[in-house]
Amino acid sequence: MTGDEPDAELLDRVFLSRVVEPGDEVLGRWVREWGVREVASRLRSCAEPLPGVSEKRWDGLRGRARVAEPDRDLGDAHEAGARFVGPGGAEWPGQLDDLGDTRPLGLWVRGRASLRMWALRSVALVGARACTEYGAHMAATLGTGLAERGWVVVSGGAYGVDGAAHRGALGAGGATVAVLACGVDRPYPRGHTQLITRIAEQGLVVGELPPGDHPTPSRFVLRNRVIAALTRGTVVVEAAHRSGSLVTARAAQRLGRYTMGVPGPATSSLSAGVHELLRGDATLVTDAAEVVELVGDMGELAPDRRGPVLPRDLLEPAARRVLAALPGRGEAGVGEIARGAQTTPDDAIARLYELRSLGYVERHGDGWKLTRQAMISVRGGRSPC
Repeated sequence: MTGDEPDAELLDRVFLSRVVEPGDEVLGRWVREWGVREVASRLRSCAEPLPGVSEKRWDGLRGRARVAEPDRDLGDAHEAGARFVGPGGAEWPGQLDDLGDTRPLGLWVRGRASLRMWALRSVALVGARACTEYGAHMAATLGTGLAERGWVVVSGGAYGVDGAAHRGALGAGGATVAVLACGVDRPYPRGHTQLITRIAEQGLVVGELPPGDHPTPSRFVLRNRVIAALTRGTVVVEAAHRSGSLVTARAAQRLGRYTMGVPGPATSSLSAGVHELLRGDATLVTDAAEVVELVGDMGELAPDRRGPVLPRDLLEPAARRVLAALPGRGEAGVGEIARGAQTTPDDAIARLYELRSLGYVERHGDGWKLTRQAMISVRGGRSPC
């Protein structure tokens, strides 16, 4: 709702959101073929059923239509600090149109930010409700890292991974969106009332269902398609084989979005679903930088992964080859060292004196040997490069 008086089509969308369940493809086809105004008019009247439904179902829809009060819903939303955003409006995220006939009729939005602008640079973090400490840690760390990089963290507001992801983003002073399977004025789960209230103050709380509506198992499943469509990619942190977060990931794949998974222990049943994704088309990620490298703009690359830098890594290649040519035990002459390093004796001598000044080798008569402090460095890897 953008003005003092909602327009007729917006009112009809609010009306239909009370009559039909989210993600109903039949309704989506009706809206596409007949238009919102005509569908709403037919449901309010005693007209013949629209094609694709039985008379029994049509009667059920008309029963809901008789008690729908869109003006009251808009009033309740206003009292809760929420607004209704419809397709084609200034705040509507265009990527939701990729859902085709299952596209939401509209979204109820609670919070001050622009949903359209935030969705342009957003990532979904989803996973197990009954997650392990590892899963909660990884979700919070990813949420923090993404927020610090200017990305919006989107999740479902649930216990476990969802809550950890939201808290990670909030703790970093970043942006986060909770997509609920109930009215945005009714935080669910109840134990997350404080968290969802904070999200509404610092971020956005979004849902398809009118004010006061309660969640059901099917509504949770259908909510996941909105999370997938709204974001640039979905990251799954811990998920069993039948986890609802896999529904989000597969929806993301169908929509052509990036799908990522955080690996867990091979023996953990809570990571079995993630590992199944990773065996398919999902990409393995371990931190926020790797997520951003995949979903971000050109040039947003994750840093190269390297082990700790050893002192010998700082030597020039020629000096490293001479160092590697010395035996692990005992002494060696200059000629033997030169052959091992594939260089001349004069060059080997010059490098040996350089290495002696750095504490790597010592001279014993005509021979050279490694110092004790150099033994660990050389044994760490014999490669001359």
